[in-house]
Amino acid sequence: MNKFLTILLAVFITSSMVSCKSEEKKETPKESETTTVEKTAPYSLKTADSNIGFTAYKTTAKVPVNGVFKKIEITKGGEGESIKEAINGAEFNIPISGLETKDNGRNLKIRKFFFGVMENTVSLTGKLTLDNDSIGTADFTMNNKTQKLPFRYTINGKVFSMKTIMNIDEWNAKNAVDSLNVVCKDLHAGEDGVSKTWSEVAINASTTFK
Repeated sequence: MNKFLTILLAVFITSSMVSCKSEEKKETPKESETTTVEKTAPYSLKTADSNIGFTAYKTTAKVPVNGVFKKIEITKGGEGESIKEAINGAEFNIPISGLETKDNGRNLKIRKFFFGVMENTVSLTGKLTLDNDSIGTADFTMNNKTQKLPFRYTINGKVFSMKTIMNIDEWNAKNAVDSLNVVCKDLHAGEDGVSKTWSEVAINASTTFK
């Protein structure tokens, strides 16, 4: 009987050892987790807050009409170790659908009877170049034509600001100005009774980097 118990105990111990080894083999060591962090430049136009405002003019007294483009897309570049580096060479796309003048009727007329009569102008596109510490140029495309648009700029802390005056006629778009003036004839008439829509548009843009 003692011999039987000894054999039974030996079998039990052996089975337990085999079972433990089997369980240990089933355990799969955890792979070390790696986190990939996308490197970004200190200054990026894609994460900055940009505002593009414009002022058009009507009547012979040159009454201002203000508006903004609510959306701007950076299609190339726009990053750098400094603000100048981020701005210089950046390419952009401004959808006409984002135009806002705080008047729905006016928005519709500008989109349809101004930009709508131009060629391939669903968006305004361009490339920015900084020539020195205060002057730059934009290769600005509108009405299927690319023209250089000079501008002046300043950098104050993390804020980049630019100003320029754009002459629509330089983009062969006089017919677009005339088209808008026809549909807005009464609204663009001043005290002298003359209806006028100016070809000059002032542009004021600013970008605040985070």
